[in-house]
Amino acid sequence: MYLRLEYLFDRLFFTIQSSENRLHQIAISTLFEIIDAIDRSDVKGSILQDLEKQRLFLLNLRRNKNVNQRMLELAISELSTVSSNLISSGRPGHALRENEWLNSLRGKLLVSGCAAQADMPSYYFWQNKDESIRRKDLNNWTSHISPLFESLKMVLSLLRESGNFVECVSSNNGEYQKMLGGREYQLLRLCLYEEQEIFPEISANKHMISIRFSMQDSDFKSLLVRDSIAFKIAFCR
Repeated sequence: MYLRLEYLFDRLFFTIQSSENRLHQIAISTLFEIIDAIDRSDVKGSILQDLEKQRLFLLNLRRNKNVNQRMLELAISELSTVSSNLISSGRPGHALRENEWLNSLRGKLLVSGCAAQADMPSYYFWQNKDESIRRKDLNNWTSHISPLFESLKMVLSLLRESGNFVECVSSNNGEYQKMLGGREYQLLRLCLYEEQEIFPEISANKHMISIRFSMQDSDFKSLLVRDSIAFKIAFCR
């Protein structure tokens, strides 16, 4: 869920910065996708739990003389600030759900093609406003979920930094397997070399991970790589 939201927020911010009204349409659709994702699970509660775990971990480092205490205190302060902002923000996106115009538009967008100018003239009118006005509206709507984004960004950043990349090589048939030995991880990261022109397909459970490397043919079908593949891997927890 965290990675899906990160993907959606990235698309939202990119399209908002554009001056093109068609990309601003995508920004609104993406905003609704984020609200739908938030509604399906208690993302706010999960993020707050992860932030508190990180804060307690950092507090324990105060007794470690090898830790830069100034940087540590800055990190603890930043964690506390982000958590407080998320707590005080209330239910993420609540104001957007209460916006009658946005709710009407959201319903139209659920039906393919039904937000055209003939179906919703007010939406067409908004799309043809000056780009600065559209961007101001988009930024205003986004501000209601910004505390969630800032918290999500911090959680994922800390999680990614918890794992160090190590060099690995797959077997000759392009597969890699590793037993986890009972250790639990939250995130697996892979680093591939661009010139390899391959992509990984990953399956995992609490006991092991399995990675298969594939390439695409001219019809975009996946073909298993039959050679050994050099890559980097990081286990984050």
